[in-house]
Amino acid sequence: MLRGSCLCGGVRYEISGPLSYPLNCHCSMCRKAHGAAFRSRARVKADDFRWTQGAELVTYYESSPGNHRGFCRVCGSPLLSRFDHDPKFYGLPLGALDDDPGIKPGFHVFVAYKAPWYDITDELPQFAELPPRKAP
Repeated sequence: MLRGSCLCGGVRYEISGPLSYPLNCHCSMCRKAHGAAFRSRARVKADDFRWTQGAELVTYYESSPGNHRGFCRVCGSPLLSRFDHDPKFYGLPLGALDDDPGIKPGFHVFVAYKAPWYDITDELPQFAELPPRKAP
């Protein structure tokens, strides 16, 4: 069981299954939503995700057609993304987890749009856009 929460502690959740496809996204939307050079995220099955507190505090913003970013309306913490094209999975920002997920991002995506002031210095594979699901 993994647990996560927002900055103010008003929203909490649990994950009962494994996370998959961990990555660092450098697209401008992720950078703006997280106020950082990139967003570290993974996928989680919607059936394995459960709000345990404060679900009424979660607000969604449709950042692009069919992509709904959920965040705490009190403190602004990014909590998950829902996708109209793939409702069985959520995108989960790793930074909101309270527990060690046991996985680490395996590659960088949308590096064609990365912040000009940030240099990627690790040895992880880099993709200009979003690669096929079978990426490393």
